[in-house]
Amino acid sequence: MTAAFLQRLSLVNFRSYHAAQINLDRAGPVVLTGQNGAGKTNLIEAISMLTPGRGLRRATLDELAFAEGDGSWAVSAEIEGMLGLATLGTGIEPPAGDDTTNSRKCRIDREPVSSAAAFADHLRVIWLTPSMDPLFTGPAADRRRYLDRLVLAVDAQHSSRVSALERSLRSRNRLLEDQRSDAHWLDAIEHETAEVAVAVSAARYETVNRLSAALDAARDEAPAFAMPRIALEGWMENQWPVSSAREVEDRYRELLRESRGQDAAAGRTLEGPHRADLKVFHVGKGIAAADASTGEQKAMLIRLSLAHAHLIKDMTGYAPVMLLDEVVAHLDPVRRAALYEALTSIGAQVWMTGADPAAFADIADRAQWFDVKPGGITKRA
Repeated sequence: MTAAFLQRLSLVNFRSYHAAQINLDRAGPVVLTGQNGAGKTNLIEAISMLTPGRGLRRATLDELAFAEGDGSWAVSAEIEGMLGLATLGTGIEPPAGDDTTNSRKCRIDREPVSSAAAFADHLRVIWLTPSMDPLFTGPAADRRRYLDRLVLAVDAQHSSRVSALERSLRSRNRLLEDQRSDAHWLDAIEHETAEVAVAVSAARYETVNRLSAALDAARDEAPAFAMPRIALEGWMENQWPVSSAREVEDRYRELLRESRGQDAAAGRTLEGPHRADLKVFHVGKGIAAADASTGEQKAMLIRLSLAHAHLIKDMTGYAPVMLLDEVVAHLDPVRRAALYEALTSIGAQVWMTGADPAAFADIADRAQWFDVKPGGITKRA
């Protein structure tokens, strides 16, 4: 077996579902069709919660709860994963008494684990959704978030490092606001900031290099999709080709010290990995992805997702579960066929949603197909 896959997905009080279950018997395509608003995206969002982070919609825990429920929700999956059979579960419990706060619980084989990062030992999940379509024309923060999700799929600890960097930068900014701050406190926080910043930047840089290699290796595959070239740009990111991690850390610590006045005036730290940008270029036309057509941008996103899946498979030995929300709807027949062929070569369990059943006609004979209606799911014979 070279693909991790879900055998059963169960939802309780999740989004539009009071209770729902999907049973599967293999990897390969899983098709979810139904009218807009039927709950297709809610199902794949549930799967995305079996990863570190806030899932494919970046929702708060409260937003995931069934509107007519008690505020709790649960998602569980029986999987054939990288360590064999396992049951992964996550959710929140009903609020107790006057305490309206709650934290997300995670379990493996019904035993508590510290966080969803532990799920990565069993399963990797990646996704492509319509909300990502403006990625190349939107702000750099969106591309950093996208890149961090790519890194997280190969390094489950990455999100904790990104969070630590954000906390450290906030602490430094607060100290800079206070003109009476002790320089020793600033030295200490800048020491910590530089250390974690280097770890975040190095993980991103390494992932971009690996993904670039994966793109090059698959250059001749799926020629219907525009070929992207990617690069990481920023003060620290420009140091990596010529400097060691220790040198980069020392230089950044020195930069933080020298820029205290400038950063205090700006109210934020002006240089660092939190300002980096993922640059994407259309190889065939020699232009920035932002200047390509909407269709070409979508094609490059798809190609990046395929390369990312190959990278995960090469690194772990197992293809990830792929969640493609409304991806095929706007593809012409040639690109649609090319996508299905590329997905077959990966061998992953691919969950695809769409309103038009005709879009999936080419894979109807090998897909596990479910019709989704509000609050209900029916498997096609």
